[in-house]
Amino acid sequence: MKRVPVLKQVVIVWAASLLSGQVMAEDLLGIYRDALASDAQFTSARALAEAGREFAVQGRAGLLPNIGASGDTTFNNVELENQASRNFNSNAWGVQLTQPLYRQQNVVESRQGALRSTRAEVELALARQDLILRVSEAYFRVLNAQDALQAVTTLKTASAEQLEIARTSFEVGTVTITDVHEAQSRFDLATAQVIAAESTLAVNKQSLAQIIGREAEPLARLRPGVQISEPSPNNPLDWATAAETGSIGVQLTQITRDIAAQEVERARAGHLPTVDLVASYGQANRQTLGGGRVDSGAIGVQLNVPLYTGGALSSRDRETAALKMSAEADLDRARRDAVLSAREAFTGVTSGMAQVKALEAAEISSNSALEATRVGFEVGLRINIDVLNALTQLANTQRELAVSRYETLQAQLRLKAAAGTLEESDVAAINALLVSK
Repeated sequence: MKRVPVLKQVVIVWAASLLSGQVMAEDLLGIYRDALASDAQFTSARALAEAGREFAVQGRAGLLPNIGASGDTTFNNVELENQASRNFNSNAWGVQLTQPLYRQQNVVESRQGALRSTRAEVELALARQDLILRVSEAYFRVLNAQDALQAVTTLKTASAEQLEIARTSFEVGTVTITDVHEAQSRFDLATAQVIAAESTLAVNKQSLAQIIGREAEPLARLRPGVQISEPSPNNPLDWATAAETGSIGVQLTQITRDIAAQEVERARAGHLPTVDLVASYGQANRQTLGGGRVDSGAIGVQLNVPLYTGGALSSRDRETAALKMSAEADLDRARRDAVLSAREAFTGVTSGMAQVKALEAAEISSNSALEATRVGFEVGLRINIDVLNALTQLANTQRELAVSRYETLQAQLRLKAAAGTLEESDVAAINALLVSK
């Protein structure tokens, strides 16, 4: 036996490992983590959250000192009667500090800034939940399209076999030309279904690639005979109650309502006086006939009282009160929508699980029916069209079963999203149901 050099063995093993790595299937969790870094929509949401964090800083700035500096230099030309004209420069500079002592509007704006920063963080959490739903939906669509393509491809292969049998049987006179035409029709239909399934698969792959910025293939598939767990708690009322307060949509609307309430307070504060501590220091250099440098400094308290603004303040009061009522109505609607979404998602999970079980039983029955029909066809008790019908029924059942499984898993994620608890750990839980093939 010829021995392979050690170096060559290493190269062979290294190349084999590279090839195996290239065909390693990507799973849902890995795709989601790639989307966190690559999805344009989530990247935009993350940037908006970063900008929103500055609202708190900007709101707090109204309570802190405001310091400014100014300076000027002026060229002067002075002409006096019976005297020669004189040219000189005037220079001056100064600094001023203003510290709000009582500005209720600024206090309210500081609270609003903190609320707006909080809202930005909640919006980012909503974008993260939305990304999970979009990634999982796109992932399952690819898997579903692959399952559909596999089913119709199998149907096409079986239809081709039945067509060949029908042609052979017609040549020996055991079947009529009608049987050949029927077999040809089923084969042509299966061919068209394969073309449509391939097109759907290509489109779904592009949809997933748009999210992660690259092609992802192959993908990990659901384990054969996978069991989908029931929702916990298995009570729609519990999920509805959780969604009414925990839904991120509700949280966002509630923060918006709080900001509107603060806006009412800010409008009312516009009627109040303001008190500021003002301190200044400056220096002026006037090169006049009796010129010299002048230093000046001042410190004092400045009071401003709004007396009449043309009705603007009262109009602002009415406007903010109406906007607050609108925000309260939006909050009530958001709560109702969250409850409805939770109930619909819970129903989607439970009915989906029941449908999966029914279709699994139907798949077993369809397989048994196909085998029995084939045996009957071989012994002359069944005709060719019966076999084709059984093949079609099995393919349709398998496609419906795949759709039901993916829709049920997606409904589980939507249920968590409705309650505001959808996180990466939920993606990992579904990812555990996948297997690389």
